Amino acid sequence: MTASARYEIEHVTRYRYTSRVRDSVMALCLKPRGGGAQRLLRFELSSDPPGPVTESRDPFGNARHLLTVHREHEALAITVRSEVELSPPPPLPAALAPDAWEEMRPWAESFTDWEFTHASAFARPSPVLESFARREGLAEPTGDPLSALSALAGALHRAFRYLPGSTSAISPIEHVLESGVGVCQDYAHVMITIARAWGVPSRYVSGYLHAADPPDQPTHAEAGHAWVECRLPGLGWVAFDPTNPGLPRERYVRVAVGRDYGDVSPARGIFRGWAGAELAVEVSVTPRPAV
Repeated sequence: MTASARYEIEHVTRYRYTSRVRDSVMALCLKPRGGGAQRLLRFELSSDPPGPVTESRDPFGNARHLLTVHREHEALAITVRSEVELSPPPPLPAALAPDAWEEMRPWAESFTDWEFTHASAFARPSPVLESFARREGLAEPTGDPLSALSALAGALHRAFRYLPGSTSAISPIEHVLESGVGVCQDYAHVMITIARAWGVPSRYVSGYLHAADPPDQPTHAEAGHAWVECRLPGLGWVAFDPTNPGLPRERYVRVAVGRDYGDVSPARGIFRGWAGAELAVEVSVTPRPAV
């Protein structure tokens, strides 16, 4: 059995403004979730300039922080440091029972799964998606749900080319479908939309991925990571990553879940003043010996 994994995470968000602003109010979704195989050991949030911070929970169970900076400033840096421990997840079966699709059929209209079986702002059907699904043989699932979703993640990995900066946080689903290039959130939105069309409750996951090779080295990135979780009979929520299919599940640190990116944006805010803003993000995920 794989041993537990422990990671230290530093996520720095920097805004630089073209002139002085004041009364910045930032909504942050950066605190890793606890529970299940993931244990949150430490969480620290600070800002420069400093300001008061309040914490709350959203309807999906994610931690939310509200940061307010009233003083005038030309730059704002938000630093989050976390430490998490991941236990080995239970192994998945090779396939689900033949009647799994029938068991899932009522879920599409159940109140419990409604948010994750119907279209959302960034994960929605479109003629471009329908054409893509037919062309790639993804309009209908093949095999049991677990096998079909694994095959879907692999098909999207092969169909698209990962290119940082090729899309933005508000890019519609058509962009990656028409261009063939995108980033992890685009892969996730396409997979969620297709899986929901199959009747599978599917949600967007934001977090961090330790992808360094060798695995004892830190991972550095300019953003967090995004993947998909689908609810399956007897298994609960199972993670699929169409950007990196096949990576060990204990390399993924979950921060938040929602219908799509719009529910779990890491940072968004407003300020008083007439200024443009430049954003830079630095993320590091560093493995530490498990105790």
